[in-house]
Amino acid sequence: MKELTHPEIWFVCGSQHLYGPGPLQEVATNAEAVAQGLDDAASIPLKIRYKALLTTPNEVFKLMQEANADESCAGLILWMHTFSPAKMWIRGLNSLSKPFCHLHTQFNRDLPWDDIDMDFMNLNQAAHGDREAGFLHSRLRLNRKVVVGHWSDPEVQERLAVWARVVHAWHDLQGAKFARFGDNMRYVAVTEGDKVASELRFGFEVNGYGVGDLVEHVNAASDSDITALMSEYEDSYDLAETLRNGGENRSDLEYGARLELGMRSFLEEGNFKGFTDTFEDLHGLRQLPGLATQRLMADGYGFGAEGDWKTAALLRAVKVMAHGLEGGTSFMEDYTYHLEPGKHQVLGSHMLELCPSIAKGKPSLEIHPLGIGGKEDPLRLVFDAPAGDAINVSLVHMGNRFRLIVNEVEAVDVPDLPKLPVARAVWECKPDFKTAIAAWIYGGGAHHTVYSYPVTTEYIEDFAELAGVELVVIDSDTKLREFKNELRQNDLYYALGQGLRV
Repeated sequence: MKELTHPEIWFVCGSQHLYGPGPLQEVATNAEAVAQGLDDAASIPLKIRYKALLTTPNEVFKLMQEANADESCAGLILWMHTFSPAKMWIRGLNSLSKPFCHLHTQFNRDLPWDDIDMDFMNLNQAAHGDREAGFLHSRLRLNRKVVVGHWSDPEVQERLAVWARVVHAWHDLQGAKFARFGDNMRYVAVTEGDKVASELRFGFEVNGYGVGDLVEHVNAASDSDITALMSEYEDSYDLAETLRNGGENRSDLEYGARLELGMRSFLEEGNFKGFTDTFEDLHGLRQLPGLATQRLMADGYGFGAEGDWKTAALLRAVKVMAHGLEGGTSFMEDYTYHLEPGKHQVLGSHMLELCPSIAKGKPSLEIHPLGIGGKEDPLRLVFDAPAGDAINVSLVHMGNRFRLIVNEVEAVDVPDLPKLPVARAVWECKPDFKTAIAAWIYGGGAHHTVYSYPVTTEYIEDFAELAGVELVVIDSDTKLREFKNELRQNDLYYALGQGLRV
């Protein structure tokens, strides 16, 4: 994946000097063993490094400052092996700018019923040591994830793995740059938003660039690079006959390769992690980037159509969460409906830009008229998305806050669509079409989404908690009256809880 670093998570254990040097050494040894066990877990994608046993307020504060300053630290896992008085942690945690997870575990899985004595009881006090810590975390109103269970439990490791992937995405967003080629699609509301608020809340920056800046990179692509990329197209996709060597649209394939090379050059030179474009601002480009955008998404770049920078950033984040997992993640749009009684379905697509990471089988590379925009016919990869559980996620700005909306869906096999030359997916909404779509509209969900097979609601919940933004979920348990009440209560909560700060 382009521009992806691999940070680590620090494992930190708490105790106090009340227990004496011998027991404290045992606590440290046990904590290191737990960290190593988590680091060895195949499901956890980032390195878990045992960092320290903390026993004084100054130790806590210094380590939190170290974590803040260390770019390789994505977050911390905190565990109280014994009873660590929480007032020791106030100054340190109050200064911590990195995310943390509170792991409520203990070193031993089973109690040694026949041998248990007071020494054992004094040393293995996480059952109330972590409650002391939890009180302070709640008292300080700190956003965190709490994972409960023995550290060797695969379910515990899976939940930590979800959090680690979310932390990786958060780390990736800090200082990330997103380029807007041109501006927003004219008069569209939901793709607008407050870029100052987004940088305050999520840590990424968005800036606009003239299409002419991109055109310079497109025109600078070399003939040899174009030839090599066209050969890659021929090896990777089923080319339409007119695009093959000697075909009437061969020159369009050459321009498509030039366009991709130019976009890659621009993005790589500026260390961007995503971009937007709009068919209303293509001055100097012969066609709307379809194939190029699809392939850039497949390499991990975030993308939003019609200037939708919020979806571009969200797509990058979800792609980082999903990195290394089976199943794809793509930019998506709810395009049109099948309203047969008892079989309500959504046809998801876009003019050109779905990511081939969600393709079922080998995509076909084709060229067809776009129908709008007044430019040359653009290249695009045509494919069907597979059946399976998936989510659609939207990030919108509500004026005083950001809101994430999730709808859990079940993708179904795509019927034959011989006259629709775009990539597409078909799904059924949970809990049902009418409830889900009404809830989505009540929630202000956008028509652009991030669509993912491997990333589940738990990932987005962790991300929302980490970012301190609102989350509403539309799933099998959703009831519309309760959902509307939740939105009203959230309006009040965020007005009182955040005041004027976004």
